[in-house]
Amino acid sequence: MRKRITLSLLGWMLLINPIGCFAQVVNPHQVYTYEQMEEDLQLLKQIYPNELSIKTIGQSHFGREIWAVKLGKGEKNILLIGSHHGREWLTSTLLMAMLEQYVHSYRESSEYGPFSIKVLDNVSIWFVPMLNPDGVTIQQSGLAAAPVGMEDELFEMNGYSLDFSKWKANGVGIDLNRQYPAGWNKLNKIPIPWYQFNKGEKPIQANEVKALTTFTEQLKPSIAISYHTSGREIFWKYKNGVHKKRDKLLAKKVSLLTGYSLSTPLKNAVGGGFTDWFITTYHQPGMTIEISPLVEETNPPVSVFSEEWKRNELVGILLAAEAQKMEITPVNNH
Repeated sequence: MRKRITLSLLGWMLLINPIGCFAQVVNPHQVYTYEQMEEDLQLLKQIYPNELSIKTIGQSHFGREIWAVKLGKGEKNILLIGSHHGREWLTSTLLMAMLEQYVHSYRESSEYGPFSIKVLDNVSIWFVPMLNPDGVTIQQSGLAAAPVGMEDELFEMNGYSLDFSKWKANGVGIDLNRQYPAGWNKLNKIPIPWYQFNKGEKPIQANEVKALTTFTEQLKPSIAISYHTSGREIFWKYKNGVHKKRDKLLAKKVSLLTGYSLSTPLKNAVGGGFTDWFITTYHQPGMTIEISPLVEETNPPVSVFSEEWKRNELVGILLAAEAQKMEITPVNNH
């Protein structure tokens, strides 16, 4: 039976229509900017006014809105997050493409691959496509993205280089995925704001992380996924406790669907990431999914999108179907 299920999922992953089939808005074959994302969100809301709800959950350090989009009517929620890091904006492209595909299918049909799209009547998917709009804009535009008077500061944080393609941090040199209070004290500290790896002076210091942690507390999702690049790997394990078996089984299903390997953390691995915090705070499954073949300190090329889309297209709807079956674990540490 397990082999038949495996073949069925893989078969549907190959047969399901590519994004170009009915994508009217999101163009994934371009450098995907914050401004383009905002424009796409407005258009999607116009096309699907009854299926989508859009709200801001906070602002970045430079005042850009951090947008969240709800698809579905369910009281249960799952949460999908893109672009914790500036150079990882391909994850925003992926989530926006997924949003458009799913909302179209939700209006027009009853099935999406092997899944019933009507699961969204019971489970809502929340998308935060671009958590770090300042970092994305700096990575894509360099010093041209610097607010007036901050050019020298950004230049210094970038190691006195004009090549900002490696930029990972937010607008003030804090690495957002080293900001969460789960193992934060054990992270090595870079003493100055920097293009990557600076964990900040305290956890939940950055505006973007404040916004996401507050929103997550309000939402209390059954499952949360943080998309990153690169390496085609899934991180799911961080002090999962009594839920380790449940969480590993779900991670295996996502691994099967995407073809990404399950990570085995080093014994001395430390936390600080969103997934680490989510798992230990809410005792629900959380994953960090690394898309794209491995690249060095830069963004994956746009050319890899089509392959990564094939691998990830069904992830959101699979997780919604799994969340529908799950019980919410009581949280005793709040």
